[in-house]
Amino acid sequence: MLVMAYILLKLNKTVILEVDLFDLSSSNFSFMFVFDKISVSFSMVVTLISGSVFMFSQKYMEEDPFSGRFIWILLSFVISMNLLIFSGSIFFLLMGWDGLGITSFALIIYYESKDSQLAGFQTLMINRLGDVIIVLSMFLFMTQGQYSFLTMSESMFYSSGVILMFCIAALTKSAQFPFSSWLPAAMAAPTPVSALVHSSTLVTAGIFLIIRLSYSLPLDQSICSMLLLCGSVTCLLGGWAATYENDIKKIIALSTLSQLGVMIFSLGMNFPSLGLFHLYTHALFKALLFLAAGHILMVTFGVQDIRMMGGVGVLMPLTCVMFNISSLCLVGAPFMSAFYSKHMILEKMFMSPINLFSIFIMMIATMMTASYVSRTLKSISWNKTGIPLLSSCSNIYVSLPVLVLGLGAIMGGKLVLSLEISNLELAFLPSLEAMLINVITLFGILLGVLGAGMPKNSFLLSTLFFLTPMVYGTTKPFSIFMNKLKFLDNGWVEPYFSLQNYPTWWGSKLTQESMWPNSRLVLSSFFIIFILLVGAFFSK
Repeated sequence: MLVMAYILLKLNKTVILEVDLFDLSSSNFSFMFVFDKISVSFSMVVTLISGSVFMFSQKYMEEDPFSGRFIWILLSFVISMNLLIFSGSIFFLLMGWDGLGITSFALIIYYESKDSQLAGFQTLMINRLGDVIIVLSMFLFMTQGQYSFLTMSESMFYSSGVILMFCIAALTKSAQFPFSSWLPAAMAAPTPVSALVHSSTLVTAGIFLIIRLSYSLPLDQSICSMLLLCGSVTCLLGGWAATYENDIKKIIALSTLSQLGVMIFSLGMNFPSLGLFHLYTHALFKALLFLAAGHILMVTFGVQDIRMMGGVGVLMPLTCVMFNISSLCLVGAPFMSAFYSKHMILEKMFMSPINLFSIFIMMIATMMTASYVSRTLKSISWNKTGIPLLSSCSNIYVSLPVLVLGLGAIMGGKLVLSLEISNLELAFLPSLEAMLINVITLFGILLGVLGAGMPKNSFLLSTLFFLTPMVYGTTKPFSIFMNKLKFLDNGWVEPYFSLQNYPTWWGSKLTQESMWPNSRLVLSSFFIIFILLVGAFFSK
């Protein structure tokens, strides 16, 4: 793999292996494998992170009686991601895409608790929506007589429609707004699963698909506008919700949501190479962050509240240092790998011809990121001991993966930048705009340090502005509607009329006309309202 990656990077060649299945009505059905610098390099990153996670799982799941089954499902998950990476045709893409959805569902519901089953159902349903969209795009491929999305061109009649459908499907898989609620819910899975899901596999599948399409065909302006809006809103939503969260795994999950928004925002600015660069650096430091958090959970006997984790750094200094390094990568601190990618995206934002509203949202999101990172570090590294029972469980299965990923989090950005010249970007900014990014970040750090001890509670942000109740769970935002819904069996209109004041014949006649399903009165009213709305729409 290393030799192939070196050859493809140096020669800048692409190797395509196509296996024909059958021909039907002049349409060729085939499996297509694509080996180029994008697929091979990303597969190397996924393999490196997967190896570290598998080694960490030996210690984390050692007391689980079904740990062997867990490892096999996790291996199927990684294989599905590699199938998607090397896919060039829609059939091969669906194998990896559906494989990720099915294996992720099996991993999330692994503990078989009520929370994990609800989280697995939510993840499966939202990802299934993206699967349906990709299957529907096959009808557009049928009109062109091909099923390879790498050979699409602007001359194809339905090329823009296919790219739009693929982008919407990618937004569901990458948990972009308004499909963001499944990502924090997936924290019900074991920590090794979270390290893979949030770093380089499930959530990055949609972003990798858009990057692959961007290299083959430039994105339309309307699609770029949609990506800019979804990316900036997702980045703000994840950072804002993380400032009101005390669960360490939820904070890391919401930070993933924020970083995915940065990648989609970069793709919306038509910088696919920069988005891929940040995808690599994010995968390395986010896997490190989850493994360090998993080690902390083992030491604290499963306590996930950051307000009770003071003094952990004294007991396990190596893990605490790696946790600090990966947290600084979230902010884009200098001398870290994410500085080369995230900071460049923010600088390119000021150079791109995009609207001021998106820039404002991204700057607020940058401040929120610095705020929750400094708040988390203060609670874990700088507070006094809050847990009376702490254990030490460091061994080679925990220390070696953390060290390997720690080197990647520190050196990965400079290494990728030196190997691939297309990732090198330059930004020429006025001093005011260049200093604005640093000032906003420092202000967020100060805000997080000063507000670390303040009570955090927000129902709106904990549900991501009611995105979660739309799938399952609480009926709080719809309580008024649900209270009225109990009258459905008696009819829609009857409980709201007092028929005692009417004569018997008129009362029975009004009841008969307004009862469901023979409600001609209600249906006529709905039809009149619909006609008025359509007329108002076309009159504009």
